[in-house]
Amino acid sequence: MINNKKVVVIMPAYNAEKTLEKTYNEIYQNFVDEIILVDDFSKDDTKDVAKKLNITTIVHEKNTGYGGNQKTCYRAALKANADIVIMLHPDYQYTPKLIPAMASMMAFEEYDAVIGSRMLGNSALKGGMPLYKYISNRFLTYFQNFVIGEKLSEYHTGFRGFTKKILENLPLEDCSDDFIFDNQMLALILYNGYKIGEISCPTKYFPEASSINFMRSCKYGLQVLLVSLKYRMARLGLPIKLFNRSGQSLDSSLELNYYYKRLG
Repeated sequence: MINNKKVVVIMPAYNAEKTLEKTYNEIYQNFVDEIILVDDFSKDDTKDVAKKLNITTIVHEKNTGYGGNQKTCYRAALKANADIVIMLHPDYQYTPKLIPAMASMMAFEEYDAVIGSRMLGNSALKGGMPLYKYISNRFLTYFQNFVIGEKLSEYHTGFRGFTKKILENLPLEDCSDDFIFDNQMLALILYNGYKIGEISCPTKYFPEASSINFMRSCKYGLQVLLVSLKYRMARLGLPIKLFNRSGQSLDSSLELNYYYKRLG
């Protein structure tokens, strides 16, 4: 715990058997109360590696997509009575060593959400981010900041932390099950007046690290532009479904398919 707040790390996993153990070994266990992995119908032995590492593991019976995986992760974290939830990809692209710092920013009630930014400190290109992804990240971030009226250094990192109230109150069930889920979630956080903090995060790009291909990146980019425009229209008073305050929040009472529960 940090400041008497329960910290849960969730890991949305897909074909992560080669990198999961390395990622897990860098988590500072003294600061984390529980780790939960959701295997989104992997084609490898991710779930068995997780069991060997004594990680509570949930397995989807079919692939639900990146956003669908996260929804299960957050339901599981709420079931575990988490106060602070850190999403860590098990592909070793982001360093787990920053978890205590990120969790502390929320546990001491300075922020409602925290993102690990690859753009602060110019670590993205140093870590091997492809140039086209770097340029598109910068452009999309500039566009979103301009349209939304914020000053985040990026909106597209996969290393994020959230407080319990965000997961309970936002209509996350209405968000996409695809990659755009991340962007929709940040837009909802800002729309509802929550505070987002940032921390500089080094990143690594290598063959085993998960990454969407060029075509899916283009689709994601167009969806980001659309989310930004919908945000602005909602601010102008137009009825936009995603930003409907009576939208559907996550149902933490749903039964989850536990493959393994941590011992001790």
